[in-house]
Amino acid sequence: MVQHIPAAYVLDPEDPRAPTREQWDAMTPRERDRVIDALPTSLPIELHPPEGDLHRKTKQGALGTLDDFFRRAGRRIYLSSELAVFYPGERSFVPDLLAVLDVDPHDRMRWVVSKEERGLDFVLEVIVAGSASKDLEHNVERYARLGIAEYFVFDRPSCRLHGHTLGPGRPDSYRRVVPQAGRYESKVLGLDLALDGDKLRFFAGNAALEDTDEVIARLGGMLDKVLAREEDALARAEAERRRAEQEASRAEQEASRAEQEASRAEAAEARAQEAKRLLDEALAELARLKR
Repeated sequence: MVQHIPAAYVLDPEDPRAPTREQWDAMTPRERDRVIDALPTSLPIELHPPEGDLHRKTKQGALGTLDDFFRRAGRRIYLSSELAVFYPGERSFVPDLLAVLDVDPHDRMRWVVSKEERGLDFVLEVIVAGSASKDLEHNVERYARLGIAEYFVFDRPSCRLHGHTLGPGRPDSYRRVVPQAGRYESKVLGLDLALDGDKLRFFAGNAALEDTDEVIARLGGMLDKVLAREEDALARAEAERRRAEQEASRAEQEASRAEQEASRAEAAEARAQEAKRLLDEALAELARLKR
């Protein structure tokens, strides 16, 4: 059965876009579901070229750090990386990291603003080997126009962090986030961002949030200590067992020697009694002969 998609909406595989608000409003719920299913979950490599391991690790590190922090804090926030985002009638894009507050954080294949009835609240882009002008110029204008409350850029080659937030009274224009003591405040996340050498860090108050590798290393260190204590305890228990066996062996040897001494004493006593018996008999025989 061929799925029916309204003729007014045409999906261009080379430039996939979600329906405009007017097209979306004119669709039935079933038509909307079919349109969403037709939208791609990734963009052509020409529109979203890979940038290597440093790019991937930086994104994954930030995502893991935030996901762990907010999960432990019990805050409802949707976080994702490399997720195709579709604003009505706009060219789709794939942020390095995105956040949307107060929504169900269930897994998604794509973020369709018309369906979610929410746009993005926070975007982080990481520059490693891609076009700096796209992130530092084009996206600044575009993300502000789309109403994304905060936009941060980590320029790894130059070790610089750029923060942008929508200014009061100008909902479609960013103003720069001014760092305080090297930290950039994110009101959306309730955290600060800062650079530690060439590493992006998040801070809750004065406490730096651990990234996934650091958590694993810390837990690994704790596990090593626990295992070391267990090994020490096992070694001590084994030493005690060996000492107990040695004591038992010595006790058995002492008991054996005692039994041998008792046996020798009994034999000596028997010999003494036999000698006395023979002496008595000899004395009796001597007395008989004298008579």
